[in-house]
Amino acid sequence: MRRNVWAAVAAGLVVAACGESSVPEIGDGGGGGNGKYDVTVTRTTLGIPHIKADDYASMGYGYGYAFAEDNLCVLQEDLVTIRGERARYFGRDGSYTIIPSGVTANNLDSDFFWRMSTTEERLAPTRENTLPEFKEVTAGFVDGYNRYIRELKSGAHPGRHAACADADWLFEIETDDMYRRYLRLAIIASSTVLMNEIANARPLLSLDKAGEPSEDEKRAALQADPGPLRYFTELRGQRFGSNMYALGREATQDGSSMVFGNPHFPWTGPERLYVAHATIPGELDIMGSSLYGVPAILIGFNDHFAWSHTVSTAYRFGLYELTLNPLNPLQYIYDGEIRDIEQIPITIDVLEADGTISQESRTLYRSHFGPMLVLEVSGIPVLGWTPLKAYTMRDANAENDRLINQFARWNQAESLDEFVRLHGEILGVPWVNTVASGPDGQAYYGDITVVPNVPDSKVTVCQAIPIHAVVQTLVPGLPVLDGSRADCEWDSDPDAPAPGIFGRSNLPTLARNDWVGNFNDSYWLTNPAEPITGYARIIGDEETERTLRTRLGIRQIQQRLDGSDGLAGTGFTLPLLQEVVLSSRILSGELAQQTVLDEICPDVGGDAASACAALAGWNTRAGLDSTGAHVWREFWYVLSGNRGGTGGDYWATPFSADDPVNTPRDLDAGQAAVQEAFEAGAAAVAASGFDFDAPLRDIQHPLAIEDDIPIFGGQFYEGAFTIADSDPLDANGYEVEYGNSYIHTVTWDENGVHAEGFVTYSQSTDPANPHFADYTREYSAKRWHKFPFTPEEIAADRIREYRLSE
Repeated sequence: MRRNVWAAVAAGLVVAACGESSVPEIGDGGGGGNGKYDVTVTRTTLGIPHIKADDYASMGYGYGYAFAEDNLCVLQEDLVTIRGERARYFGRDGSYTIIPSGVTANNLDSDFFWRMSTTEERLAPTRENTLPEFKEVTAGFVDGYNRYIRELKSGAHPGRHAACADADWLFEIETDDMYRRYLRLAIIASSTVLMNEIANARPLLSLDKAGEPSEDEKRAALQADPGPLRYFTELRGQRFGSNMYALGREATQDGSSMVFGNPHFPWTGPERLYVAHATIPGELDIMGSSLYGVPAILIGFNDHFAWSHTVSTAYRFGLYELTLNPLNPLQYIYDGEIRDIEQIPITIDVLEADGTISQESRTLYRSHFGPMLVLEVSGIPVLGWTPLKAYTMRDANAENDRLINQFARWNQAESLDEFVRLHGEILGVPWVNTVASGPDGQAYYGDITVVPNVPDSKVTVCQAIPIHAVVQTLVPGLPVLDGSRADCEWDSDPDAPAPGIFGRSNLPTLARNDWVGNFNDSYWLTNPAEPITGYARIIGDEETERTLRTRLGIRQIQQRLDGSDGLAGTGFTLPLLQEVVLSSRILSGELAQQTVLDEICPDVGGDAASACAALAGWNTRAGLDSTGAHVWREFWYVLSGNRGGTGGDYWATPFSADDPVNTPRDLDAGQAAVQEAFEAGAAAVAASGFDFDAPLRDIQHPLAIEDDIPIFGGQFYEGAFTIADSDPLDANGYEVEYGNSYIHTVTWDENGVHAEGFVTYSQSTDPANPHFADYTREYSAKRWHKFPFTPEEIAADRIREYRLSE
């Protein structure tokens, strides 16, 4: 007799004692017990699900169910959004923010953008080309996720997911929702940054009396207000950033290899990372983290290798200037022929204030390159749509149907060599650098990503004059090409898996026996002993100033290898690596604290004098017990202009490509701007109400978790490596909303892989979940936890276990 499903659910929620031999079974999911799915989910300390099945479909089913237990509402809202149904469920007046890019669209603009971007034509390539076994994983995830929704709506799991449990937007999803999610993640660093400009693009039928703005007017407008291009100038490598090292045998004390991974991702929203372990005997055994809604490990480890990612500097799209038919702004000239701009009529449902549903229609537009756009900043159409010219974009990642396959094949790989080979062979990584290593392996780095094949030579002959030069002043390396010529289409490499992108041979890689690392600057200083040069500007810059965070990331390695950091011996052990990466050093403080004390502090009074007194006792770190860390942060925030530690003119010794790790340096404290910044920073501290000598533990806490948890770490602009990002100081302190997220430190010994780490914001976004804040408390205390990997380790650390069948 089949057990009552809800009694089984209750049984499955009971903690399974380590000595139990039976596994509670949670019914058959309403599917009649037809044997479609059969999977065991074991939860270990801090809520990590270990999903074991004999087939891919069941693995996806267990993953989808376990994920829904923890984060149902957050993913569901994102799936509603990329269906283009925000206005239908959340109303005309709401909005939605893509947190990593900082782009906010109102619900209508969001719906129109996603309706055009995720049509059947756009989804079909990814759906059709996904590996058969990961089509099964995707379908299984949907069924497991939907099963949890049915249980919740039928009265199981009382008290859980209050944010959406009774909402009309909590409905069962389809497999295409997952493929939309994959596409949404692929284009997060490209098309979605310009979603408002695409959703509102319209032709201007005639020029007004003022005519077309001049080149100087466009340049001035962009410099005054970069608009969405701010993502590429201010946010890339700062908030949406990461740190990572791969250490080879020459960098460790015992000759082992190690990998440190630490993406800096949002602490709220659907770009959080979720830790899981998937096992299919004989097929895969992989553990690590994934962005919400991706049932494949994106940053992870096993007995054979480990890897991590950081956001790359390469552009994933390019702009084209179209020459229009002067008699019809919906036609453009291409190689002497006239082509029509495609008109795409879209109608969406809109929830009105009185509860009724209305419809709103709009026409969006595409050229053969991609969507049309109009970029207006400071009231000036920098990229306008006049009767003569218009602008369109081609997005390489909108054409990337290999993303899920890249990670799927990595999850299945059985050696570091295979991992490296697949990196260039599949070439589906959308926008991140990669480091990797394995037992007895070299330290490997590659910016093997989807990049438009626009070599510098093509930019020289195809740039759209003068707008290309205007854009370069703000966004160096982003090409604006002449869209009227076929020879200005992107090139194709023979070793690329798709047309229009660079192949592996034209993308940066490095393998060494000591170390490689990246901290969101370009590939150039992956290891200063062997600078990487000679690549197209669209991929990254070379021989240019690095951020303070990059410089600290390199210095930490160099100082550990020569023993000048004050720690034991030279080279790394796993505990020493952990101590280094969470040390919360602030490079700007190391470079300039003494100068401020010596040259500014003797001549100040009032709040500035109190600031000086606090800084005299500051240890140049952002640890929980560091006093005065907030004083320095507020000073540097003003001085640096929130620029990430580059481009300032407040250093006496300028940047030198011959000494890029140690320049610029020597704060020019005599500058009025430096002194004014110090006064302003002191005033900000005074206005906050916090004591100047308060420890950071009293000031910095999570924005959206339990606010009694103190959080260590500093800001990107002050040169922190350990990141805890928030708005500037106010009466609420620093409310961390970004920064260190999933962290792993991995090595190997005779017993296989040994990995320890955190998910800093914990596994669940549901306040009723026991794993809503537990990992955050462990992170606050720097209590590193071993990730259980072997069956014996999992059994020893088990807190709950259940079997799902359908």
